[in-house]
Amino acid sequence: MIRKKIPGSGKISAIALLLLVSWFPVSGTYTQTLSQKLQKAFLRFEEDSQLAHAISSLYVIEAATGKVVFDKNSGIGLAPASTQKIITSATAFALLGKDFRYTTTFAAGKQDDILYISPSGDPTLGSERWQNTKADNVLNRISGWLEQNKRPLNSIAIDDSRWAPDYIPDGWIWQDIGNYYGAGCEKLNWRENQFDLLLQSGKNIGDTVLIVGSHPKLYNYHLQSAVLSAARGTGDNAYIYFPLNDTAGYVKGTIPVNEKAYVISGALPSGTRQFISELSDRLAEKGIIKKAPEIKSFTRTGADEHTIVHTETSPGLDSIIYWFNKKSINLYGEALLKTIGYKEKGYGTTDTGVSVVKAFWRQNGINDKEINIVDGSGLSPLNRVTTHAQVQVLQYAQKQEWFSSFIRSLPDYNGMKMKSGTIRNVKGFSGYHTAANGNTYIFSFLVNNYNGSSTALIRKMYTVLDMLK
Repeated sequence: MIRKKIPGSGKISAIALLLLVSWFPVSGTYTQTLSQKLQKAFLRFEEDSQLAHAISSLYVIEAATGKVVFDKNSGIGLAPASTQKIITSATAFALLGKDFRYTTTFAAGKQDDILYISPSGDPTLGSERWQNTKADNVLNRISGWLEQNKRPLNSIAIDDSRWAPDYIPDGWIWQDIGNYYGAGCEKLNWRENQFDLLLQSGKNIGDTVLIVGSHPKLYNYHLQSAVLSAARGTGDNAYIYFPLNDTAGYVKGTIPVNEKAYVISGALPSGTRQFISELSDRLAEKGIIKKAPEIKSFTRTGADEHTIVHTETSPGLDSIIYWFNKKSINLYGEALLKTIGYKEKGYGTTDTGVSVVKAFWRQNGINDKEINIVDGSGLSPLNRVTTHAQVQVLQYAQKQEWFSSFIRSLPDYNGMKMKSGTIRNVKGFSGYHTAANGNTYIFSFLVNNYNGSSTALIRKMYTVLDMLK
């Protein structure tokens, strides 16, 4: 049988060869680089309607080499929200040391009836996060010593020297500072300067919500409710507002209907006053005092006029920073910032802490104009930090002996070790990820002025970061 020859069947024509070669890049045998994948994913992200009036920044480097993998707007300062905590954490590890501990000493005068308290800014005193720091345990240890030694006590003196009296950093907003996440820092902090408020809502939408209690008991401070009952499933939309020139604050907003003991958490106007009041009650229960002691201030001179009778010691810095980042406790950031200022400049203020932080990173090669911060936690909307600076901080951290403690403190989101940040219309993620091929990447991703649902935005940010996997 004679087979009809098909033209070109014996060899590949030039046209066919050209078509074949041009086909291979889209056939799957060509692999896009990570930079190209990120470029494509980030372009899609920016084109989303949620980002119509936003500005976004993403900076990614290889951890091993420092090679830039992707860079978009990395030199533009944006509000970092709580991703700023990585800067405070790394600075604290570097300047205070991972084994640093706060101490609060209690001393007795040789010839008087005064209990002298010398605090150090410890944000963990009275905290429920450690067994040793729990409020009842602390109060029992102090009152136990006084009871055992039968010391008369009519006054309590607190050393508040070399520590700024300002409680709240500049730039914090009124809606934040009355609530648990807006607790400011004093030289003597107590129970993380927080309390729980119990609310009872009505049966119908629009009913007045009653305040039915608090834990712990509040002293010289009370709250008035302007909260209304809302539909089921609407959640906690109640906010506590500090009084401006009064001892009464206000609770505004809504909680769901038919709640008997709905809990919202607030910030104490003064952790120091709360501690003294609770200690006085405990001493009265034990019969050590018969009336509320007089409260005084004193300056510790280092002379031996007082005998230290008891010391409360905080957990180590590595443990403090673990909770600082895991649970994003703003108080810890403000305490650490003031402590850094106190250690390096001899005065515990937010401003001195900020100046030390900026100087430290300038000495380590970061332009301090990329770290325009006003607090230690990132709660203020006035903060401006670049993703470039955040990645440089993370890069520095991975080379330090305390890195294992630092990375352990970072939460796990989307299968990545990274600190998140959230304030109004701001979202961020900064951290590390080791890809399936074994390469580790350091990244910072900030978005300011997005619109719509934060949950939807997070999913879209994860889609971009998934390129690192």
